[in-house]
Amino acid sequence: MLKSVWNFTDDSGAAVKISEAMFPSPFHSGLEYGAPARGCWNIVHTGMLIPEAHQVFVCASGCLRGVVLTAAEMGAAHRFSTVEIRENNVLDGDMEELIIDGVSDVLSRLPKLPPAVLIYTSCIHHFMGCDLPRVYRILREKFPGVAFTDCYMNPIMRKSGATPDELMRRQLYSLLEETTKDPKSVNIIGNDLAFEQDSDHIELIKNSGWTLRDITACKSYDEYKEMSKASFNIYNIPAARLSAMQLERRLGQSCLYMPQCFGYDEISRSMEQLAEMLGIKPLNDAAKRKAADNSLEKALSVIGDTPIAIDYTFSFRPLSLTRLLLEKGFRVTEVYADGFIAEERADFEWLQQNHPELKICATLHAKRRVLSRQREEKILALGQKAAYFTGTDYFVNLVEGGGLYGFNGIIKLAGLMAEGYLTPKDTRKLIQIKGMGSEGCCL
Repeated sequence: MLKSVWNFTDDSGAAVKISEAMFPSPFHSGLEYGAPARGCWNIVHTGMLIPEAHQVFVCASGCLRGVVLTAAEMGAAHRFSTVEIRENNVLDGDMEELIIDGVSDVLSRLPKLPPAVLIYTSCIHHFMGCDLPRVYRILREKFPGVAFTDCYMNPIMRKSGATPDELMRRQLYSLLEETTKDPKSVNIIGNDLAFEQDSDHIELIKNSGWTLRDITACKSYDEYKEMSKASFNIYNIPAARLSAMQLERRLGQSCLYMPQCFGYDEISRSMEQLAEMLGIKPLNDAAKRKAADNSLEKALSVIGDTPIAIDYTFSFRPLSLTRLLLEKGFRVTEVYADGFIAEERADFEWLQQNHPELKICATLHAKRRVLSRQREEKILALGQKAAYFTGTDYFVNLVEGGGLYGFNGIIKLAGLMAEGYLTPKDTRKLIQIKGMGSEGCCL
């Protein structure tokens, strides 16, 4: 007799109270479920941030389906090409010639040569020991006016060594070359989304008379190359550390990590470090702290004790955000994350001690495919995956921090939370498109 598995309620293994959770990995790694909430950026979106560059993916047809859809969804098919690997290429051992001939054919068919080409190789090239240095050497000789860089679509690297995301962010700046430095120039690197112009660190940089460059704001390849002039780089995303380290070694650009955090004291420490790098005195942030408090109090008066669910796609520091909201009187009941980065440990331990009933929920566990997503009470979700797994239409539709940072970011977030609570969204429509809708990503 067949038994329906829908509305399955036993979430053991897929959820745990934080008091019983292990840091940094609360769940066993096994068979995984991929939720249809796909708003985060992937290697296609990120590579498109280099203005005027052309992407060529060299993969088997099955692997190409997803990246082709991404390029189509974001309206960038004219900057995207593919070279398909077939069985005979594996058997005949002509993988290098396939890449050289395929990329050459792609470039010969374009209306004009792009200034840069990003070539994405895949798992099979590494399994077969493909001579990629030879491939790039020949392509550079054939097209001396084109800058080539190696990128990777290699899922076997997801859980060991540098991840595809880290490698993509590193390669995003690999085309920058040594040049004369501007002593009062700084870059924001590693982020997919442009920061709000009144974000605390952006505001401080511009008010100090420094030139600020960010790949998300570059309109041409020449503007992108100007990023070589910076005397130092700022990054907010942990996956951008590899980029920052490489630029420090290769171009002599020192770096400052300003984590995407929500704790007031941690924000202040980062701003003090930035002020030191800029050569100015730290600013008194008492007024900004008070404004953030007032905004959160106003949002709380609207949201009340409504349960709040947060997921890791909303911020790289979901526990930092969870702690802030709980400290300010909000009722956060669950956090959707499969693991946590090292800098979340202090917040993890604080939550264990002060809110032991907080639920940590896996997003990849196979049970998530069949667990019930119907709730009896209204829930406010922060993030698309949290909205999907809780079945709510009341959510804040941001990924990767949404360009918010610092006290001004918290003020805006409070307003978005109140709006998200009051105004339902079409969750099914919003979460199914990659890159949060893609069309305005980076053309």
